[in-house]
Amino acid sequence: MTAFIAATANRKTRRLATAVAIAAGGVLTLSACGAGQVSQTSDQVAAVNGNSAEVGNISLRNVHVVYPQTEEYSIEPGGKVELGFIVVNNSPASADTLTRISTTAASSITVGEESGGTEIAPLTALGAGAPVDNQVEDPGIPLQFIVVELNGIGEEVRPGLTVPVTFTFEEAGDVELLVPVDAGQVLPRDVSAKSPVEAEAHSVEESIVETQVEEATDGNN
Repeated sequence: MTAFIAATANRKTRRLATAVAIAAGGVLTLSACGAGQVSQTSDQVAAVNGNSAEVGNISLRNVHVVYPQTEEYSIEPGGKVELGFIVVNNSPASADTLTRISTTAASSITVGEESGGTEIAPLTALGAGAPVDNQVEDPGIPLQFIVVELNGIGEEVRPGLTVPVTFTFEEAGDVELLVPVDAGQVLPRDVSAKSPVEAEAHSVEESIVETQVEEATDGNN
């Protein structure tokens, strides 16, 4: 594993995925290191879909901050979360390499990758995050997974909000976009946790039923 400390940097981007320009911070420079795969439950439900962008021959899909599913990760300020995405190299002849990821929302970024590194061969894809959530549209495209972690996240990394992230590719250049934070699992509703208004309505319904039962009993007498 290799950890990269965040730093403030200003760069011109070839293309913005959002309508506003955002300053880049927390920089990650990618290099080869130990192999790793993400294993998470398949019942994660996000409040919003991940963001998408295009730059050169590169397509970014479902870029999002993964809501923690294990005790290893935490959405609280100072915690660690995963970044999920799919990067597709649409070029039929030229490879490209993901060389850097930057964000102002974390103090450092760690990447654990497979032996293939972050080079994306022609007509292949590179993915991060939960494999169940990140699948390429064409199942025939080879997909390699890596693990990208945001360490020491800021207070702005909250479910339902977005954080700025910039991806840098050796050939395609930079692409900057706002990345949504997953809302996590949809939990079963607890009746005891109902709002006062709903609780009052429930009480009224019970009173109506009791009244109807009493009237039926009087009628039988």
